[in-house]
Amino acid sequence: MPEYTLPGGNEYVYTAASFWTSGFFPSSIYLLYERRAKWPQVVGDVSDQPTLQPDVAKLQSAARWWSQNLHAQAHLTDTHDLGFLIFPWARLGWELDGSEDCYHSMLVAAHGLAARFDPRVGCIRSWDTCFTKRYAFADPKEDFLVIIDNMMSSLLPFSCLAKHRASSLAADLLFLLSDLELMYYVADLTKDPRLARIATSHAHKTLESHIRPDNSTCHVVNFEQTDGSVKQRMTNQGYSDESCWSRGQAWGITGFAQCYKWTAEPKFLEASKALADYFLTRLPPDGVPFWDFDAPEPAPRDTSAAMVAAYGMLLLFEAERQDNKKYYDAAMRIVSGVVRTSLSPEARFLVTPGGGGSEVDLGGHDTILLHATINNYEFAPRRWADRGLVYADYYFILFGNKLLELGLA
Repeated sequence: MPEYTLPGGNEYVYTAASFWTSGFFPSSIYLLYERRAKWPQVVGDVSDQPTLQPDVAKLQSAARWWSQNLHAQAHLTDTHDLGFLIFPWARLGWELDGSEDCYHSMLVAAHGLAARFDPRVGCIRSWDTCFTKRYAFADPKEDFLVIIDNMMSSLLPFSCLAKHRASSLAADLLFLLSDLELMYYVADLTKDPRLARIATSHAHKTLESHIRPDNSTCHVVNFEQTDGSVKQRMTNQGYSDESCWSRGQAWGITGFAQCYKWTAEPKFLEASKALADYFLTRLPPDGVPFWDFDAPEPAPRDTSAAMVAAYGMLLLFEAERQDNKKYYDAAMRIVSGVVRTSLSPEARFLVTPGGGGSEVDLGGHDTILLHATINNYEFAPRRWADRGLVYADYYFILFGNKLLELGLA
């Protein structure tokens, strides 16, 4: 599945369908399908030749084709990233089309996630093992690793399920305990507060363990499995153990905002706002964050951190009932900076000679955005900076759909 482009290159490098990023490309197509299906009156032509623009049926077909091989990945049990890998595209496939395959993939994935929650720690385990040039965690019996990313991969929208199977979900989903968004949904559906308490436990534990006194975040926390105490804090993708990795901060902004939407607990809203305020104080003048706020400059930028944070700030604007425009204005400032500095050349449709169809000129680059950083940690097995990146594009499109949903586009 498409993941990233090389510095100076313009074509996607593909990774295994089991890798955690594989769901983002079909999810992006599903978002475009959703945009065409729900808001056709405000989605402008992508070409000066209307007959060449992709219609709903073409986008639906492409979304189904690209996601087809991912259904098998729902059976994975050795990863917490099923939230990213399965739910975004499967949710839309179920919501827009009532796809039974998408429905069952969500159920299977949720069952797999359930085994990764440990009540002694109060968290979902992120990684079973982790290896860098500096440290190694090889035995999951000895270490319980939780990353700030988990606030997002375990928090993806699930409100659509009730539309189709409210009667059977209570029986089917009672024990799907590990995906926070799913647990909150099932707790509400079955009136089982225990499920909501487990979901909230993970969010509370992350709030207590990953947020520093200055409202910056650390990336990885290793817990003692017997009592949930913190053994150590470190980074796996940032500049140092004490630095603030910008995408990790962005995951926290969005994850806690989503958690507040389910629980209405003020501390989650306050946490999201505090992380957002810290993010904003560390932005350079052009609005595009460096990959780590504490990395020596000049440093690579990260447009994926920018887009995740901007989306989270749009959720904050929504959470405050749109009375406070602070976070809307901040989100638009960030996205405007990304567009000014990092938008790849425009793609366009071309008429095939003879009128037999159409071709696409990608404008020289497979991705929408440039200048994303996957991992620039000096002890990482591999370092990826200044790339086109599939989830930077996903959050760029998702941001646009959210603007449409809120009536702001």
